Amino acid sequence: MSTSSSSSSSSPSSASSSAVPSGSMAAGIAMALLGSIAFSGKAIIVKLAYRYGVDPVTLLMYRMLFALPVFLLMGWWAGRGKPGLGLRDWLGVAWLGFTGYYLASYLDFAGLHYISASLERLILYLNPTLVLLLGMLMYRKRPQPAQWVAMGVSYAGVLLVFGHEMRFDGWGTAIGAGLVLGSAVSYAVYLVYSGELVKRLGSLRLAGLASSAACVFCILQFVVTQPLSAAVVAPEVIGLSVLNATACTVIPVLLVMMAIERIGPGLAAQVGMIGPMSTILMGIWLLGEPFNAWIVAGTALVMGGVYIVTRRKS
Repeated sequence: MSTSSSSSSSSPSSASSSAVPSGSMAAGIAMALLGSIAFSGKAIIVKLAYRYGVDPVTLLMYRMLFALPVFLLMGWWAGRGKPGLGLRDWLGVAWLGFTGYYLASYLDFAGLHYISASLERLILYLNPTLVLLLGMLMYRKRPQPAQWVAMGVSYAGVLLVFGHEMRFDGWGTAIGAGLVLGSAVSYAVYLVYSGELVKRLGSLRLAGLASSAACVFCILQFVVTQPLSAAVVAPEVIGLSVLNATACTVIPVLLVMMAIERIGPGLAAQVGMIGPMSTILMGIWLLGEPFNAWIVAGTALVMGGVYIVTRRKS
């Protein structure tokens, strides 16, 4: 999932167009678009894998096991010729890997056991509003009235879809939505606390190292909590895990980072709002999930509210 961070420009579109060549702008928008769609495909792959009886811990372990070599390579490549990390840096990397990637991923995978991919994606796309709320609580930043309205609109959209699904699935929907909301909060904590380390290490190096730490946490969780026999899964689960690790994890991380370098975080976040719609369409096509007026209305509210929040933050 990608979210926007602060930028000094008042308008992402005007700032980008004045500072970025048109060819780089088009490439950046295309990268942000593809990265968002690839990220969104993760929920679809997880739901498909659950059809083969695999549990969340094992599924997450395989995803991270296959992604680990690439993340290690990413961290090494970005750190070439740069000073080594001190103990404080390593502790920061471990903490961010735990909150931003391990805990967020585990809660998300567990939540997808209970709710549709469409509702999961809508909850995760509340992330910019959660970052705004955490900033208000931790740094006494006071949102503008328009931002309060935007957040209210976004949460109303999620509640609309949540209420519709709960009518059919009962408390399972509440459990799943709570787990996914916990995932979004965990990732928001990562974003809020990562600012200092990003400045010292760089975004690519930090993403590679923190993701590697998260991979280790996921593998350790499997070793500690699951019998080794749980690693014996259907071949389809292995194939889906490889696809999840590459097409829905490593590749979109790189695409979104390269997009931010070209068009800035604000515009990249706004282009990334195609994510919920792509998840809904893939859910209908690949999972047979329903498509109705409740989902359309909820998606429109969430995307509209998040657009206002990310635009004002940018």
